[in-house]
Amino acid sequence: MLFMDDIKRLADDIYRERIIRARRTSSAEKLMEGPRLFDAVCERMKAGIRAQAPDADEDEVQQLLLQHIRRLRNVEEHAVYTPLECSDDRR
Repeated sequence: MLFMDDIKRLADDIYRERIIRARRTSSAEKLMEGPRLFDAVCERMKAGIRAQAPDADEDEVQQLLLQHIRRLRNVEEHAVYTPLECSDDRR
């Protein structure tokens, strides 16, 4: 049980440090973190695509990445946007 307590304490310390660091981060830095994270995730996704399709050239990898991002967006937005029913008098 002591081992689990040590892990919990370490996890709490890491979480606390992340909160302190986030509070010290300027608004401009926080704003720029989004594009940086997106770029990093895209690079990881491209690495995964290359592992699955080792013969793909850079253009194919880019196309597969875009397809994957579109699929993710469609899943994320599913049922968020629904067609609006219009009466005849609005047309």
